[in-house]
Amino acid sequence: MEEHFHIPADVPNGMINEYLNNIDDITLGSGRLMLFAGDQKVEHLNEDFYGEGISEDDHDPEHLFKIATTAEIGVFATQMGLISHYGVDYPEIPYLVKLNSKTNLVKTSQKDPISLQIVDVEQVVEFKKNSGLNILGIGYTVYLGSEFEHLMLREAAQAIYKAHQYGLVSVLWIYPRGQAIKDEKDPNLIAGATGVAATLGADFVKVNYPKKDNEPRAEILKQAIKAAGRTKVLCAGGSSIDPKAFLQGLHDQIFISGAAGNATGRNIHQKPLEEAVNMANAISAITVYGKSVDEAFEIYQGK
Repeated sequence: MEEHFHIPADVPNGMINEYLNNIDDITLGSGRLMLFAGDQKVEHLNEDFYGEGISEDDHDPEHLFKIATTAEIGVFATQMGLISHYGVDYPEIPYLVKLNSKTNLVKTSQKDPISLQIVDVEQVVEFKKNSGLNILGIGYTVYLGSEFEHLMLREAAQAIYKAHQYGLVSVLWIYPRGQAIKDEKDPNLIAGATGVAATLGADFVKVNYPKKDNEPRAEILKQAIKAAGRTKVLCAGGSSIDPKAFLQGLHDQIFISGAAGNATGRNIHQKPLEEAVNMANAISAITVYGKSVDEAFEIYQGK
């Protein structure tokens, strides 16, 4: 794993093996991360889990855990309270605890976004010790460009430092958002976001796939990956789209742009259980094992 990841200097000597083991587990030994995102029950409330085109399976929170325990994933990211409800029945799942969350009810036109910690790293470590669950890392969202970014930047930096003290992996979600932001997917802005993640010491950063008229997205993502330095870049999966088109985009992000994986939620969990598991396995086939789009699509089709 040393060939894929350096050891940050804020990881204490006594925690280096723990950190490397967690990196190895979270990337399934590949250095690339397939993150199954299950934090949307706060972020998007019920709109992502019930309605037209969404499987009835998805209305029950346990659907997320059934997918995560059946499919081959790197880590399942969700809030600690949800893990505390279901983790006892799914102890084999590799977990990442999301430290902060907010709903989408207050719109940017009303107030710039702010999302502060609902739990801290020490509580996550205590929970891990007491529950015996396989918690490998922590996650935190920063809304760059918000008038409240200074509060989130401080919390994120402190969380990363403390996570490394315990050998935990850190993942930042960074989304430029607020009244000062004109284009949330501007390539320069996304590259700026990954650069911020690097300065905060994050192991991984999840960003939106940059977009610019008439330019190949896989090419313009390279700018953000270079700006991130030793912080590994993941692209957000976004809303559900055609499965093969999604897999093609994922393949391009990794093998053209140089991304280190993906963070996918709705394109997995909005499907019925069997199809959702197949989709997760298809994503892992590309991310972890370097399979082609056609090979991964066959996995999705259950072949």
